[in-house]
Amino acid sequence: MNEVTPYAIPRIPAPVLAVGAPLVVIGLGRSGIGAARLLRAQGHPVQLLESRGGETLAAQAASLAREGIRVQLEAPLALESLPDPPPAAVVVSPGIRWDHPGLAAMRARGIAVIGEMTLAFAATRPIPWVGITGTNGKTTVTHLVQHLLSQGGLGAPLCGNVGISAAEVALACLDPGRPRPDWLVVELSSYQIEQSPELAPAIGVWTTLTPDHLERHGTIDHYRAIKRRLLENASVRILNGDDADLRARAASWDGAAWITAGPRAGLPPGLTPSLWIEQGQVQGPEGALFAADALAMPGEHNRQNLLLATAVALEAGLAAATIEAGLRSFPGVPHRLERLRERRGIVWFNDSKATNYDAAAVALRALEGPLVVLAGGEAKQGEAGDWLAQLRRQAAAVVLYGQARDRFAALLSEAGYGGEQYCCEGLQEAVPLAEGLATRLGCRGVLLSPACASFDQYRDFEARGDHFRQLVEGLPA
Repeated sequence: MNEVTPYAIPRIPAPVLAVGAPLVVIGLGRSGIGAARLLRAQGHPVQLLESRGGETLAAQAASLAREGIRVQLEAPLALESLPDPPPAAVVVSPGIRWDHPGLAAMRARGIAVIGEMTLAFAATRPIPWVGITGTNGKTTVTHLVQHLLSQGGLGAPLCGNVGISAAEVALACLDPGRPRPDWLVVELSSYQIEQSPELAPAIGVWTTLTPDHLERHGTIDHYRAIKRRLLENASVRILNGDDADLRARAASWDGAAWITAGPRAGLPPGLTPSLWIEQGQVQGPEGALFAADALAMPGEHNRQNLLLATAVALEAGLAAATIEAGLRSFPGVPHRLERLRERRGIVWFNDSKATNYDAAAVALRALEGPLVVLAGGEAKQGEAGDWLAQLRRQAAAVVLYGQARDRFAALLSEAGYGGEQYCCEGLQEAVPLAEGLATRLGCRGVLLSPACASFDQYRDFEARGDHFRQLVEGLPA
């Protein structure tokens, strides 16, 4: 194993919270609860505001009250909901728009508005962060990096946009009875980066960039600038040279490390990769490292994920043989092309993490057809052309469900999709319908790849994927 690089974390100004200053946290979700617990442990009186009500949230509020955290339910996000005198700062969860009128009113009153990640980053210094962002691929890379570092003997918990509160992990890091981690592996969405401009990871990874979340960020230029800021703050920058948007802007980066899942000569002149694939081997400047098929996950995009994670592991000091062993033992990621079961010669895949057109198109490229595809949910803005082309190529039938079903049906019709097409209310009806279609049409597999957010029917994409898994596992043996 190589000597681990000592990282100097850049000092970027952050709001200074006086010891014991009363604070308000907005949002009774994972991020909000984690932030409230971390602040309480640091000696701050904390009040948590939640706009919703109901028995379930009331039970959560009672539990938090026993920890010394007061919760006020049915409190709208407005200046009038804050206590008097107002707090020194409010902490918001990533699901809340950064330009929300209520937050704007608070800023106008001189109240600092900060994100959960700001608290977690300040609390965990000087532990180096691996900060991973991108439109697609970031969840797989995050899990893969954490697996490689852990298999290499390093303490490297993961958190962030993977559904684990970074503040909760930071709180665990403060426990003197636990060993301090060597690294924190943090998946970061554009929402989280937008709310925490202070984030400065030791290693920053950018997987892909395609239009997404434009209903919140407005333009792709704004969306790109938010993600770019994380990489600009990083000590080491690792970028995907196979992504068209990133590659088109390669000249604007100084000192970044690039990867490509193809040969080194396949990149434009002046863009020299630190890792690439030739003759079936992952190659570096000093020669071949290991076989490119070490990661048993389908698709060209997963070769890119392999290289991005390998670049991080090498930077963290792991030897090539250790990385290869970790890649070969990687079990995959729930909800991302997750193979659930094979039944009567038909393989069922859960790709609930595909919440936009581009991610869903990637899944269709990775699998062998013909397929029955389940798609739907809460539609997003974006360019659907590639997704529709992949459906024409791979899908013998498409089952549409949820809020987007009529919109998607119109898109398929306009695109000249020639397979069978059905609409239904939700997955409860879609799964048995897909089973019958796959059997009748002789399909290799059934793929849930929604190309949509989940919020019309589910708390998040994990809940959607868990429900799909439950329905598939419930099919008769």
